[in-house]
Amino acid sequence: MQIYNSLTRKKERFEPHDNIKVYICGVTPYDDAHLGHARPSIVWDAIRRYFNYLGYSVTMVQNFTDVDDKIIARSIQENRPALEISNYYSQRYMEAMDALGVLRCDKYPKVSEYIDKIIEFIDGLIKKGHAYVADGDVYFSVASFPEYGKLSGRNVEELLCGVRVSVDEAKKDPADFALWKKAKEGEISWPSPWGEGRPGWHIECSTMSLDLLGENFDFHGGGLDLIFPHHENEIAQSEAYTDKPFARFWIHNGLITIDDEKMSKSLGNFISIEDLLKESSKEEIRFYILSHHYRTPMNFTWNRLKECAKGLKRLNNSYNTWRKATEPKAWQGIKELEDIEARFRAAMEDDFNTAQAMGILFELCSVGNGYLKANDPKLGGALMLLETLGGIFGVLREEEPEEEVLDDSLTSCLLDILLEIRQDAKKEKNWGLADKIRDKLSEAGIALEDTPEGTRWRLID
Repeated sequence: MQIYNSLTRKKERFEPHDNIKVYICGVTPYDDAHLGHARPSIVWDAIRRYFNYLGYSVTMVQNFTDVDDKIIARSIQENRPALEISNYYSQRYMEAMDALGVLRCDKYPKVSEYIDKIIEFIDGLIKKGHAYVADGDVYFSVASFPEYGKLSGRNVEELLCGVRVSVDEAKKDPADFALWKKAKEGEISWPSPWGEGRPGWHIECSTMSLDLLGENFDFHGGGLDLIFPHHENEIAQSEAYTDKPFARFWIHNGLITIDDEKMSKSLGNFISIEDLLKESSKEEIRFYILSHHYRTPMNFTWNRLKECAKGLKRLNNSYNTWRKATEPKAWQGIKELEDIEARFRAAMEDDFNTAQAMGILFELCSVGNGYLKANDPKLGGALMLLETLGGIFGVLREEEPEEEVLDDSLTSCLLDILLEIRQDAKKEKNWGLADKIRDKLSEAGIALEDTPEGTRWRLID
């Protein structure tokens, strides 16, 4: 298994083991979840399901940054307690993920629940000479960690160029970042050895991930926009504290634009998950997102989502037609199906290439439809394989197969005439003619299915 590691900027071999440990940077719950939250959640859900399919357990942790400037600003604006706001939107986020079919993580730690351990962490950094107190604030000394910048691959001067950093005369160096912030009037705060205050952003994730997953866990995930300063600072303070490597692999998903523009409330192109689900099913949204490689930028358009929905309908039409025609059976021992499974695994084990793996599902549909046409018992194996591999992505949906519409109205009319003649032949018990019409249509790429409600037809892939 080869996975791209942002820390080394290359693909590296990953050896799975019994329990794979994952930490994902979560949301700041001050508003409803949106498309930008859906992408990493669905990607990691597919990765987790894939490891489960291979037989490994996964411990997955995703935090809630429930103490943050944005939450405090909303608290002041609405005259409501900050934790009341964050608790409300944390629950809304969980409901949105449930609606997208995302399996729940094992733990959802909140910053407000970790204050004592964060203080202990900061105190340890001070004692080791990696942090200093300045008038109620505590800063990490970047100069004390010579490897600072190794994640982004740049030195401190390059990192600070064009990046907004807080200006504070109390800092020993402009690159130093806050571990503890002195309380301001009206803000939520907690007592500490350095006075009333609250944690800085970066120390929160380090404390929670190390506490719940231990040192040198397997994967740390997040968006590309978190590489600097957030993840760079996480590495510095964590490794300075433990004197050991932090996460083994850093995995960053590409960002999302809307019609080639950055998603923003000010631009009016902010798309909430709630609004997405009004227009599309969870399966269509998952299919759309997983049809892109996780590291590539993703430009969302409603038209492209509709196009993807049509592709998914073909997949689900095959799935549901097979379900009505046969029972799932083991695919092992059927070389054609074993080869498809092997190529699916090869795609996923090449840096979780869900886009390529999704294409292999359509190849499986073509093979299975061939079995259906030939009345081949191997269709049961194709059905079980599709259920297994499609279940990793969460894109299959049990429903009645939809009748397809031919573009050519004359062809459609002729097909109706043939179906009527076949129906008359069956009434007259002229089984030879009825079978001949069915077989000739099958050769032309049209499959018939007799049901109590009448005869259905569909195009064969």
